[in-house]
Amino acid sequence: MVLGGGPNRIGQGIEFDYCCCHAAFTLRKHGFEVIMVNSNPETVSTDYDTSDKLYFEPLIVQFGGQTPLNLAMRLKKAGANVIGTSPEDIDLAEDRDFFKQLVTKIGIKQAESGIAHNVEEALAIVDKIGYPVLVRPSFVLGGRGMVIVYKEKYLRKFVEEAAAIGEGKPILIDRFLEDATELDVDCISDGKHTVIGAIMEHVEPAGIHSGDSASVIPPMTLSKEIQDKVREFAKEFASVS
Repeated sequence: MVLGGGPNRIGQGIEFDYCCCHAAFTLRKHGFEVIMVNSNPETVSTDYDTSDKLYFEPLIVQFGGQTPLNLAMRLKKAGANVIGTSPEDIDLAEDRDFFKQLVTKIGIKQAESGIAHNVEEALAIVDKIGYPVLVRPSFVLGGRGMVIVYKEKYLRKFVEEAAAIGEGKPILIDRFLEDATELDVDCISDGKHTVIGAIMEHVEPAGIHSGDSASVIPPMTLSKEIQDKVREFAKEFASVS
């Protein structure tokens, strides 16, 4: 069963629909019956010849952004079989404190950061690491609630908003690196063998959400040495996570 991304809106990336279609095509090519569940009838993934069966239900799990990530564990508890990345691993990937420890274990340099639960703790962290900072709920992968903050009055405002979105989860505050280059790395691994599909370099400066940005393949400004280091880190993440 391939689960679609649901209705697309202006400003939302349509890569979810693209992923659904190519997942369906590949599965059918290998002899599987493909069932598409997608509530949006105006996407290619819901064309009559994309899948064997199509259900217009508002169920979004694999390719729909933050909403399906939040639903994954509840769906598993309800008896749904979630294929691919398990709900437990999704939850772990959203745990920024765990990720910070993982980065330290691998030996990757990272911006100074701290975890806060309220405005007072956030102010103490920023006093230590300085502005600008990236503020985001700890358990968020889809981009919701992430902002770059330059002044205290905005820090207070956005920390309160992040706390509301995070439903009691911690708030991560990172030193934001200006004039940085942002990359996306796609890879798949079985824990032993890791295959890297591509290294994508963002055209816009770091800080633009991936779903709203443009990327180029292969990277245009990175040396071979840096690209090799990125591949090395990606494989290390896959082997220890």
